[in-house]
Amino acid sequence: MNPTLRQMRALVAIARTGSFTLAAEQLHVTQSALSGQIKELEQVLGVKVVERNTRRAQLSEVGRDLYPLFDKMLQDLDGAMADIASRKALKKGLVRVAAPQMMACTLLPEAIAAYRATHPEVQVKLVDCPVENVSGRVFSGEVDFGIGPERDPAAEIAAQLLFDMPFVLVFPAGHPLQGQDKVTWADVERYPLIALQGQFTERLLRDVPLHPFNEVTFMTTALAMVNAGLGVAACIPYAAPMARLYGLQMRLLQEPELTRRFFVYTKSTRSLSPAAESFVAFLLQFMVGHEWNRAGTGMLNK
Repeated sequence: MNPTLRQMRALVAIARTGSFTLAAEQLHVTQSALSGQIKELEQVLGVKVVERNTRRAQLSEVGRDLYPLFDKMLQDLDGAMADIASRKALKKGLVRVAAPQMMACTLLPEAIAAYRATHPEVQVKLVDCPVENVSGRVFSGEVDFGIGPERDPAAEIAAQLLFDMPFVLVFPAGHPLQGQDKVTWADVERYPLIALQGQFTERLLRDVPLHPFNEVTFMTTALAMVNAGLGVAACIPYAAPMARLYGLQMRLLQEPELTRRFFVYTKSTRSLSPAAESFVAFLLQFMVGHEWNRAGTGMLNK
């Protein structure tokens, strides 16, 4: 058998106070209970740890050797438990989030700032990356969770719907499309389309026949090209802050009105920390009121 926590605390309390009476008061137990714990400890060890006399309780040689060891173990344990309690109470914590570059410079900074207003002790670390790398960062454990558009199922990755937004078209001020009552996908074909590489455009092409003039890696590049008069680009409405910086116009794309679903991606074999769970819950609520969001929330396992 090994010493119990109560037995170790009893020895440490006696070492600090030199008195069974004071040690019992410190531990909020009766003297008889404290004496019983010391006797049990001595039975476990097979040696005396406390020398009793009428004036005070003194540690034996073995007790003096054990005291700093027990004290250090209890301090480490109490510190760890206090740390866990702080994390549960969101008085501290670190959340690591991976997100596509455009979302990382538009929607998420706003959400993080709103979250930090109510949980200032929790640090949210934002990892911006190409959209195709989000799931990989989650799988490797580099981040707690990732946010990105719908992707083909991946092993050990769970996906929770965050929002569903329609496609919009961005074009420079004064563009011929600005005067139209509505902008359709057929209208897009009349102008050079600057699209994104990879599954973003591949999935879009399943729904509408398009012939991209140029394909780039980042939406910021596409917006810069649109600003330079090199064409138009289809994107998701959360890019609006960046589009405004370039002075671009943004219009809903219709006939058909297509949407793109974005998910919170987590590793199904790993539990989120209290801070990460709190931030995910905040994001879900944050997106409910977004003017472009067409969806509620749900859970899909992949």
